[in-house]
Amino acid sequence: MSPHTRNILIHEDAKPLIPLRAGLSALGIRLLPVAEMTQLSDTQQVLGYFACFYRSLSRPASAWLRHRQLARAGIPIVTWNRDAPHYLNYPTWRLKLASKLALTDIYATHTLIDADKYTFAPTTLYLANAVEPSSYSPPEPVSSLFPRLRDESTYSVDVSFFGGMNGQAYKEDADRAAFFSELSKRLTEERISHIFRETGEMTPAQQIAFILSSKINLNYGARCEYNASTASGLPERCFGIPGAGGFLLCDKRTHSRDDFDIGKDWAEYDGIDDCVAKIKYWLAHFQSARNIAEQCHETVMRQHTYQHRATRLVNALNNWHGLRQARNVNT
Repeated sequence: MSPHTRNILIHEDAKPLIPLRAGLSALGIRLLPVAEMTQLSDTQQVLGYFACFYRSLSRPASAWLRHRQLARAGIPIVTWNRDAPHYLNYPTWRLKLASKLALTDIYATHTLIDADKYTFAPTTLYLANAVEPSSYSPPEPVSSLFPRLRDESTYSVDVSFFGGMNGQAYKEDADRAAFFSELSKRLTEERISHIFRETGEMTPAQQIAFILSSKINLNYGARCEYNASTASGLPERCFGIPGAGGFLLCDKRTHSRDDFDIGKDWAEYDGIDDCVAKIKYWLAHFQSARNIAEQCHETVMRQHTYQHRATRLVNALNNWHGLRQARNVNT
């Protein structure tokens, strides 16, 4: 059967699927809730089954049985984990069990930092976060916006960040809260204006306006990296800030080198001392900062939207079917 006729993706209403919905629809993929799976008259139309990774961790026996049943029907199971390596506080024994059982066929993840520790599926797919241009993009054509953003007088602040920083309420935010508290003291000493705030109820439009009012937009940490020794996967803001047209200065992360070219379309720092030094450098070389911002925007729009992620996921599923068909022919 031609892969183009496999246009149904069964799903469990998994939260990670939400950003991919529009992209999958644009590819002609029809999303079918698992409750309606029994209505299918021909499973040959099914491209795959999108499972919730954490539901599988919670119910390994059911997930194992489902995997066997779908394998007999020729339906691959795919899941997308955007919370590694924290795994939402799941105990190690559950992770080891899921790794041993291989409850899915394709394990998509935003970080490969512990791929040598856990093997959740025969195929591991690096599937980073991204940006959704329909809701998060420049407020006007870049042909007029970018020249204006090169004028330093248009900005209201030098450095900014918005995100979770309530370390008292959320342990995952404690490190970030401490970092920005110390950074605020240092920037005040350097007389560099800055605003660090909670996201709160900011709409996408308000977030974009906030980004474009600051010469430098920072990223530091991610909740999913609680207790992790290395910063790895890129949070959505790493794509959203340049996608909106802002200049991003990011903490050093392993996967930044997979998605960007350091010094060409990516600027980063390593630790708080380097962060202060890089802030001073980019403020003093602002036109160079805008060169990177504009190149990063182009890279994001060309490679890092959720449409690109949907395409990568569909290609992986089609490849699974192709390999299965080839095995059947050779047996």
